[in-house]
Amino acid sequence: MNLRTPLKEKDAEIDELIKKEIKRQETELQLIASENYTSQAVLEAQGSILTNKYAEGYPFQRYYGGCEVVDAIETLAIQRACQLFKAESANVQPHSGTQANLAVYLSLMRPGEKLMGMRISEGGHLTHGHPANLSGKLFEVFSYGVHPQTHRLDYEAIRQQVKKMRPKVLVAGASAYPRIIDFKILGNIAQESEAYLVVDMAHIAGLVAAGIHPSPIPYATCVTSTTHKTLRGPRGGLILCKQEMLPAINSMIFPGTQGGPFMHSIAGKAVCFHEALSSDFQRDQKQVIQNAQALAQTLLQEGLQLITQGTDTHLMLVDLSPFEIITGKDAEQWLHQAGITVNKNLIPHDKRSPALTTGIRIGVPALTTRGMKTSEMKQIGQWIAQILHAEGKISLIQKIRKKTQELCSHFPLYT
Repeated sequence: MNLRTPLKEKDAEIDELIKKEIKRQETELQLIASENYTSQAVLEAQGSILTNKYAEGYPFQRYYGGCEVVDAIETLAIQRACQLFKAESANVQPHSGTQANLAVYLSLMRPGEKLMGMRISEGGHLTHGHPANLSGKLFEVFSYGVHPQTHRLDYEAIRQQVKKMRPKVLVAGASAYPRIIDFKILGNIAQESEAYLVVDMAHIAGLVAAGIHPSPIPYATCVTSTTHKTLRGPRGGLILCKQEMLPAINSMIFPGTQGGPFMHSIAGKAVCFHEALSSDFQRDQKQVIQNAQALAQTLLQEGLQLITQGTDTHLMLVDLSPFEIITGKDAEQWLHQAGITVNKNLIPHDKRSPALTTGIRIGVPALTTRGMKTSEMKQIGQWIAQILHAEGKISLIQKIRKKTQELCSHFPLYT
């Protein structure tokens, strides 16, 4: 077997599909809030020869030989993560945010004990106790939501609920909540009821790293995150914790819930943390907020309705209920045809199913990474509103598609 045969010769079908994905990413406006573009440096680390190395265990305590180089790589990733987030300890091995959350839960409580997290229909995540997820199957789950009128977190209501239910773990963080979360208040609420506070900051990790969003580190027992999204690294997970928690966390990642770590991914994470420590990254994260607010303001001016009427973060939720017959699925499909990629999303107290929804979620990290600024956001906001108001009129979609392709051509990705 010739290991040096290039992909286009070895597997032409996959090579062609990757080329199609490259074209898709280059010619569409990526507005999915959980997606971003990594740097060329992260791609190089992720696609490196490190993918060949098995390294069960932790640096200098491996179950395999030949780990001296990957020990140095993982140590560097840990050091950089701790420096970036001002944390005492870190585990950089989780393959995903989901696995990071599961490991933290199992290190803090036993199956059957009480877990309280944000309801997915009101902005939370599957791993915060949804019955379809292991978090909902292993633990007794209670959920909190947002205020029925303001759609913002009601901290006093959460306090009363925690006092009544006495969960072992209180989970904070969201996948579709557009406002700043007050981790200090939630830390106090957890402490009052002798609960552990676990913060899932997957969506806002880049904002936290840049000092744009308050950090949960001083108030949480453990903090989990993904390394993509606003952090702009490879797809993967991360756990930050106090030093005394690290042995339990480490043992629950390996051998508890994972086998060998992906050393190529850990190298990509190390590069990502290094990039996030730069002043350029801080500038980009500030631009994320400016872009999100410019887009949100444009959508409002164009007659659309937003949950909480705006955003403090990288994302916003469009409430389609005033349109009555338009579903989130409709909006997602129409916008995609115009070269604008978003995702359908439940809104608080949504009467439609998750397969249809009454909302769409829009995020700006990817387009900000691409170099777009507030003027582009305003134009994109106008296009989105035009398509929704026209209820997916084909001729309009085709006209706007030409414009989105033209805009994308001015902001090339890796060329």
